Amino acid sequence: MSTRKKKVLISGAAGFLGSHLCDRFIKEGYEVIGMDNLITGDLKNIEHLFKLKEFEFFNHDISKYVHVARDLDYILHFASPASPIDYLKIPIQTLKVSSLGTHNLLGLAKAKGARILVASTSEVYGDPLVHPQNEDYWGNVNPIGPRGVYDEAKRFQEAITMAYHTYHKLETRIVRIFNTYGPRMRLNDGRVLPAFIGQALRGEDITVFGDGSQTRSFCFVDDLVEGIYRLLLSDYAYPVNIGNPDEITIMDFAQEIIKLTGTNQKIISKPLPQDDPKQRQPDITRARAILGWEPKVQRAEGLRITYEYFKSLSQEELYNSAHRFS
Repeated sequence: MSTRKKKVLISGAAGFLGSHLCDRFIKEGYEVIGMDNLITGDLKNIEHLFKLKEFEFFNHDISKYVHVARDLDYILHFASPASPIDYLKIPIQTLKVSSLGTHNLLGLAKAKGARILVASTSEVYGDPLVHPQNEDYWGNVNPIGPRGVYDEAKRFQEAITMAYHTYHKLETRIVRIFNTYGPRMRLNDGRVLPAFIGQALRGEDITVFGDGSQTRSFCFVDDLVEGIYRLLLSDYAYPVNIGNPDEITIMDFAQEIIKLTGTNQKIISKPLPQDDPKQRQPDITRARAILGWEPKVQRAEGLRITYEYFKSLSQEELYNSAHRFS
């Protein structure tokens, strides 16, 4: 009997989510090929995997032609800047990785007869007029606003993925990811959780944009990875929201971080960025029904784990976390 291990290619492997997916698939007995151009990823996230024979890494930009000599069973496309501070600095690369990069990986999946799962985002809903957001909502996105380079890139990614599914009969899966947190986030990536914790650890005032009444729903990374894993192995080809519907205002979240860190920071306000969503909460009815999935980790526990991770960073990492783009 054949004992061939199934092989999976994960783009964005050195990033926050990609690295956790590498861990999960190796744990499940797969051979993993990681691919990342390291423009926002960090090899520290996957250096523990380099000693394993089941893991191989390629420093490559998937916006350029992607060649993999061996057979592939699955492809997970997670390469993309994912926070405003990143995609506002590198807008062209952001557009290219979700257009040209997605096209390249869809073509690779077709050539290999592999199933592909692409990472979309709750940002396809824009500043939503429907709350909570379900997968049938078409969104409220400003295509020429500053966030459009990310939002529209992901919307195009979904469109070309479904075109390959319908025209080429390719096995495709689409996950719409809501706010996720956990170890290996970058302190400087501009998202609210690492921003708040980083400010608390440095003894700085905590910055809230707007009046803090805008809401987010935070999902711990282990829960998200479980949902992605179930979606990949499911028979469902249309988008599925994966996120935690436990909604909280940003002001209340800032207070939670102050309590968690035991600090006594002031909360200061700055203007709300253009097109920043006022509400964000996933409707996970579809994930519950199709995948039997819902989040398990309570926010208090997830925040404790994440805070311990950030506390373990060196002072140099804490104070010199500015990211350079080539």
